[in-house]
Amino acid sequence: MSNIFTDNYITPHHTIPFDRIKLEDYEPAMLEGIQQENDEVERIVNNPEPPTFANTICAMENTGELLERVTTTFFNLLSAETNAEMEELAQKMSPILSEHSNDISLNPGLFQRVKAVYDHYHANEQTLQQLTAEEQMLLKNTYEGFVRNGANLDDAQKEDYRKATTELSKLTLQFSQNKLAEINAFTLHITDEKDLDGLQPTAIEAAQLCAKEKGLDGWVFTLNAPSYSPFMTYSSRRELRKKMYMAYNTICTHNDQYDNKEICRRIINLRLHIANLLGFETYADYKLVNRMAENKDNVNRMLSQLIEAYMPTAKKEVAEVEKIAKEMEGDDFQMMPWDFGYYANKLLERDYNINSELMRPYLELSKVKEGVFGLATRLYGITFKPNKDIPVYHPDVDAFEVFDADGQFLAVLYCDFHPREGKRAGAWMTNYKEQWIEDNGENSRPQVSVVMNLTKPTDTKPALLTLGEVETFLHEFGHALHGMFANTRHKSLSGTNVYWDFVELPSQFMENYAMEREFLNTFAFHYQTGDPVPDELITRLQRSRNFNVAYACMRQVSFGLLDMAYYEISQPLSEDIMTIERQAFDKVRLLPEVEGCCMTVQFSHIMAGGYAAGYYSYKWAEILDADAFSLFKQRGIFDRQTAQSFRDHVLSKGGTEHPMTLYKRFRGQEPTLKALLERNGIKI
Repeated sequence: MSNIFTDNYITPHHTIPFDRIKLEDYEPAMLEGIQQENDEVERIVNNPEPPTFANTICAMENTGELLERVTTTFFNLLSAETNAEMEELAQKMSPILSEHSNDISLNPGLFQRVKAVYDHYHANEQTLQQLTAEEQMLLKNTYEGFVRNGANLDDAQKEDYRKATTELSKLTLQFSQNKLAEINAFTLHITDEKDLDGLQPTAIEAAQLCAKEKGLDGWVFTLNAPSYSPFMTYSSRRELRKKMYMAYNTICTHNDQYDNKEICRRIINLRLHIANLLGFETYADYKLVNRMAENKDNVNRMLSQLIEAYMPTAKKEVAEVEKIAKEMEGDDFQMMPWDFGYYANKLLERDYNINSELMRPYLELSKVKEGVFGLATRLYGITFKPNKDIPVYHPDVDAFEVFDADGQFLAVLYCDFHPREGKRAGAWMTNYKEQWIEDNGENSRPQVSVVMNLTKPTDTKPALLTLGEVETFLHEFGHALHGMFANTRHKSLSGTNVYWDFVELPSQFMENYAMEREFLNTFAFHYQTGDPVPDELITRLQRSRNFNVAYACMRQVSFGLLDMAYYEISQPLSEDIMTIERQAFDKVRLLPEVEGCCMTVQFSHIMAGGYAAGYYSYKWAEILDADAFSLFKQRGIFDRQTAQSFRDHVLSKGGTEHPMTLYKRFRGQEPTLKALLERNGIKI
């Protein structure tokens, strides 16, 4: 039977023919892909020739092409454009795929060959130097990948490992499905116009459109960021803010089919059990071996340094917000978490004559795209050409061909901008195809996607963004550049396949441009008049840049503390997760605790994503990005020579060498906290 995934793609650059994929294509293609990879592995195991780097390590790198093709497509769409049938298929196939992965990593004959190659090259330093730095990294990753996935376990332990990893794959999937269902289930339906008091016209119009789409009169607000955030910032209706806050912060806690509390406990304990099986005391010990931080002491030291540096300022910031709240509401007013955004915005407007809505008319999405793409052109010489012949999976998605400065094809870039029910919350970058170099020297270029939940156009206005949404775009675009500039021999080392606490450097680096006058002046024009954004507005923006910066830092640190609280445990978690969460947050709590709220049950990064024992990475990378951007500030923020060095030494190298080696090659030194403190105006 014909299957779209097993046929050659007759599309530009062999892109995925989304328009021809049928739901019934996925399962048989996955099963065929599993069989093909099993056959490829057996050929490696049964090769009569002695194991070599080429016939074992490189051969392993090249297995599973069909399975990767179909699973990459399926699971990317499961996040970006899912439906009930796909969710059901994911539940069915995830344990089968987990079992297949275990079959490979626990194959004794395969590991024996990999170990033989590893031992040969590690016999002495001279032998190891026969390999390039990239080949050494591939060998290290391949060997350690087997060891870290149970290859050295005895038979009973291997069976235990299989059961634990299979259950974990099911639970992380269920966690995500529950969260999406809960977010989609809630709406705040307003029918009395008085309840819109304080809200900006953009938010009101978007809510009216949402109501219309749902066949309702009035206005509908949801828990998606472009709806939730403006409501919490501008609505003067305190009880409605509380209702929205409680809805958002109690999802997956209601002791029903979507409750994630016990799922989280089981996920945490399974990860601990897997780490223990592999010889580690804690899951953090297991994960941090292959991180720049190296161990949990270094992570906790960084978090403590940030608390020491930022907490005094954060307390002052909260006191200032509380002061203006009491000036407006009376001395007996007690500020709660659902009040903070509203009164913080009042303080911002009073002290800086600015709010997040002022920039919207100047940040029309099509112009923002031109600005972001234009920034890449100015820094790196690359250009973007829309191609309507490249199939997309939803009308919201734009597809671009990306060309290098010399005119050579560089990558395909998909951009998916707006929220919808089939898309999970947040923003992310992913690949539909990695980059690699064929044996004949042909450079097989990547297919990269950025997925966001930005403000939608309405019946009367185009999509007008906040500056925060522009920062989100820049962030994900930084990840995309990391993927598009990939230039490595092996696909498992290309692009964003780097240590987790290094992967955020390219993304957070790009965010720096959002506040730069020279950058804003290239694209920020009023969507109706065409007037440029006024210089005095940019000045006010820049003056307000560090408004509540310490509060924001402590919020990020609190998430890092929560992450470590779960993954530093050496005994199975028996306490209620809400208790653990409260204790972790108490170290940096700046606002009153609210009974019944729980972050853990919706904390996708550390439960269903790759950030377990790694959420600290955002602050770690922020130290790196401030240090890196300080060099651009010295030499000029559009300096091509510095940008080329960043591309050559960081963006194109992927995971071919240790990230600190790559960073020092670009920067000439190791990063320090100094640049971040200076950028944030923190004095210690």
